[in-house]
This record gives sequence, structure tokens and C-alpha cells, in this order.
Amino acid sequence: MSLPLAAMERLLKKAGVERVSEEAKITLKEILESHANNVSQKAWEMAKHAKRKTLKSDDLKLASK
Repeated sequence: MSLPLAAMERLLKKAGVERVSEEAKITLKEILESHANNVSQKAWEMAKHAKRKTLKSDDLKLASK
């Protein structure tokens, strides 16, 4: 997965940050990608446990809790 660094800057600025270093953008990108991967894996396990081949929005919502 590859989230764009520009999106990381937009997220941080939306949170009220005035200036963002390149390193901060990269760090946030790595954190979010890791979290997304973990949630996706948990959600997929839930879908498989329910004997489904389709991942649903509810799987992701439950996995993110």
C-alpha cells in the first residue's frame, strides 16, 4: 500500500498543524499503513469465520474497535 505524502500533510494541517516536516509525513504514512494492514487482516479473518469471501464494511468497523 502506498498512501501519498500530500494526503498526510492535508490530514495534519486539518488537525491544526501549521508546518509539517517531510519526516513527519513519512512517519504518519508508515503508522497509518501499518494500522490499515492490521485492521484489514482482522476484518478478513472475521469474514472468513462467517464463511464469506466478500469483505464488508461492517467487518472493517468491527475490526477497528
